[in-house]
Amino acid sequence: MALYKIKQQLEYIKEKPFKLEKEIQDITEQNLKTVFGLDFVKSEFALNNFRIDTLAFDKEANAFVIIEYKRDKNFSVIDQGYAYLSLMLNNKADFILEFNENLDKTLKRNDVDWSQSRVLFVSPAFTNYQREAINFKDLPIELWEVKRFENETVSFDQIQKAGAQESIKTISKTDNTIDNVAKEIKVYSEQEHLENVTEEIKELYEKLKSAILNFDNIEVKPKKKYIAFVSGRNVIDIHPQRKALKMWLNMNIGELDDPKNLMRDVSTTGHWGNGDYELQINSDDDLEYILSLVKQSIKKNKK
Repeated sequence: MALYKIKQQLEYIKEKPFKLEKEIQDITEQNLKTVFGLDFVKSEFALNNFRIDTLAFDKEANAFVIIEYKRDKNFSVIDQGYAYLSLMLNNKADFILEFNENLDKTLKRNDVDWSQSRVLFVSPAFTNYQREAINFKDLPIELWEVKRFENETVSFDQIQKAGAQESIKTISKTDNTIDNVAKEIKVYSEQEHLENVTEEIKELYEKLKSAILNFDNIEVKPKKKYIAFVSGRNVIDIHPQRKALKMWLNMNIGELDDPKNLMRDVSTTGHWGNGDYELQINSDDDLEYILSLVKQSIKKNKK
């Protein structure tokens, strides 16, 4: 990705490559919440002859996240990623202990959703082979390219899967580590969330989704309980029900301009999605108005 500085003419901003993996690690750990929305737990976490570069925790998913940094291109993201996940699942107590000691909290084993564990690889570049290797719909591994430029600018870009349809389980039969991890870790898809809804609700979801994606640089990220629409942070979370769509806007109570009072205040009640506003719909009668509310959440949450 080329960057240009605006003067009377565009001025090309040169890339300033990282000399050491440690540089990538330091800038990521110092900005873990901003870039990935994660809480920092431990740097250089050593266990059973493994050394995890960064151990983090995803509060939204209640799950641990392992982050590894690479400057070289000669490594297998599948083999290494699943080795780390296997290490975690076989040593849950050690990860809980590390969390409690470093964050001074009391996290119990049952508080963690181990099925949502994942590994992030952060590198200045990935090979075509590595990019192709993640092209499974249910792979708990993400690739992120990081670039640094001479004007003190840094970019983090996730490598997107190219319409992945195959399951990692198709190759797990020949690899015991992958097979064992795949039995416990679950990556969710839109299709699974829409399996038991009526055709009318599927159509309503697709209509709402298409309109939201037209607004901005928004990503769709299916989670365990809902489908998240993310632009920096979650903008809106949608839970497809059989005959309705339940959604939550990621805004604090009092921040939303909602003259029709469609949204319900759930700031003091338990709910799945992010934010204090909840709405359930089964038709597109108020779709344009709802989209005006989504715009407010985008403006608040985007990077």
